[in-house]
Amino acid sequence: MAIFNPTREEVRRFFCDTWKKKMDGHILDPMETLASDWMVDHPEYHGLLTDPEGALAEDYTPERGETNPFLHLSMHLSISEQISINQPPGIQEVAEKLMKKTGSKHEAQHLIMECLGQVMWEAQREGQPLNPENYLEALKRLA
Repeated sequence: MAIFNPTREEVRRFFCDTWKKKMDGHILDPMETLASDWMVDHPEYHGLLTDPEGALAEDYTPERGETNPFLHLSMHLSISEQISINQPPGIQEVAEKLMKKTGSKHEAQHLIMECLGQVMWEAQREGQPLNPENYLEALKRLA
């Protein structure tokens, strides 16, 4: 899998393959372990994760009002990585405050995810790269 710019198929196969390995009791690498932890927290995706061909074929569009499970899980992974390396600087502190405020790492990440989604959407709309300062400002408003 391309690390920084995987295709839609590569992302979906990664999650489905990781879920299968976890369900079959195989040893997972660190990224698979982190991904599988988030998959466990999302039982609503388990049926999809056990159907790789169905997962590859499905389209999730805003018009259908559906959350893309693979985007959602990918954002959990991305946010986990951001927190672990404190990039953008200050995200660890914000995440800790949100975890205390919500009482849940999962709920804290969902709040962070809303900010990340908003700044990603703005960057895409403006044809610009994601602005880490805007992201951090949005996060600080949450905490």
